[in-house]
Amino acid sequence: MTEEQKLQRATFHLWTFAISKLISIFGNSIYTFGISLFVLTLTGSATSFAINLICSVVPRTLLSPIAGSMADRYSKKKIVILSQIFAVLIVSFLLGYSLLFELNLVAIYITTAFLSVTTMFTSLTFTSSIANLIDDTRIQRAMAINQSASSAAAIGGPVIGGILFGVVSMNAFLIIFIVSFSIAVILEATMNFKLFTKNEGGEIEHEKMFKSILSGFHYLRKDHILWVIVSTALIINFFFTSLLVGLPFIVIEELGIKSQHFGVIEAMIGGGILLASLYFSIRKDFKYPLVVVKNAMLLVSLLLSVIALPLLVNMSYLMMVIFFISLTFLIGVTLTFVNTPVGVMIQKGVDENYRGRIFGILETMAQAMVPIGMIVYGLLYDYVSPAWILIASSACLILVTAYMIRPSVLRKAYPSRGDEAIQTKKFVTE
Repeated sequence: MTEEQKLQRATFHLWTFAISKLISIFGNSIYTFGISLFVLTLTGSATSFAINLICSVVPRTLLSPIAGSMADRYSKKKIVILSQIFAVLIVSFLLGYSLLFELNLVAIYITTAFLSVTTMFTSLTFTSSIANLIDDTRIQRAMAINQSASSAAAIGGPVIGGILFGVVSMNAFLIIFIVSFSIAVILEATMNFKLFTKNEGGEIEHEKMFKSILSGFHYLRKDHILWVIVSTALIINFFFTSLLVGLPFIVIEELGIKSQHFGVIEAMIGGGILLASLYFSIRKDFKYPLVVVKNAMLLVSLLLSVIALPLLVNMSYLMMVIFFISLTFLIGVTLTFVNTPVGVMIQKGVDENYRGRIFGILETMAQAMVPIGMIVYGLLYDYVSPAWILIASSACLILVTAYMIRPSVLRKAYPSRGDEAIQTKKFVTE
């Protein structure tokens, strides 16, 4: 295949990837929204809702390193397609069960746990395949389109789900999921997952699973810059749960903002991510992405403390709603300036044989901190003023970011950047 044919094929991959992700995530978002409301309607219990959430998070946290290792060891295309087919079969079984019997919590919990595993295998393997599907110059664009599809689905899925819920039966939500994932499988079957592979030798099946996962950790530890990125992400995810737990508590409980207005406030995070992702899809790659990540992290840390402002200053109801809509939109934009450059750095900087394992380890470390952070911050918000919690978390995030991505780390990541600065200074002086 000539270079021109490869580029044409990569363009096909770019749009097929975008469409398949949009359709599958949209279907999954509508299904997740519907099943969550169904659980709440069926039981009226927040505990039941939380158990369903745990069934989704725990399998992903435990099995992500295994999924990453398998993505490196076996055919990525087979893993993506088979995991999508298994997802279709799982929901089809739930649909069959609901037609024969009434839906119950046990069936929903089991389905949620299995779906969490299959969708995790799909998303992780797909993400680790981007550099094999798309040419190097358009990896940032592919990552941005992936983020755009996720954001659009996160905004649109609940909207459509909210319209459908109460109008159609729960079986309609299951059918939407089955149809969307089936279309995604057909689209993904047309893609060549080895178009830009540098690993002509193929799979590394000879390596045992546990040893394969350990070698992924060793690879991560040896790459100082990569280790800084993953360690920073781990710590940041812990402190950032102050927003996940605190925002609903502050907006609804402390400030008395109506639930429908809170829905708009939360949706604006997705809106900000969507707009920033579209920007990344059309701009050139950043020359120094780690610098962009540091600056964005410092900004999002400051925005976290700004959330406390309505607790300290009197505002009218309308002012509070506009304030939070604007703030969550900015947080969404800023988070994209963290996530997209990090994703591009891993795609370009990690050896193809380790890419799946690195994404798997990153997924596990990120997911593991969320429930821990939720427990810690859940207790703190019961006993400490929310304003001080947010300000303290913001300060901790600033200190962590400033230390983890300190000037010496940036000099190590970009040795030429210092030379450019010296040359620029010399030119200005002259």
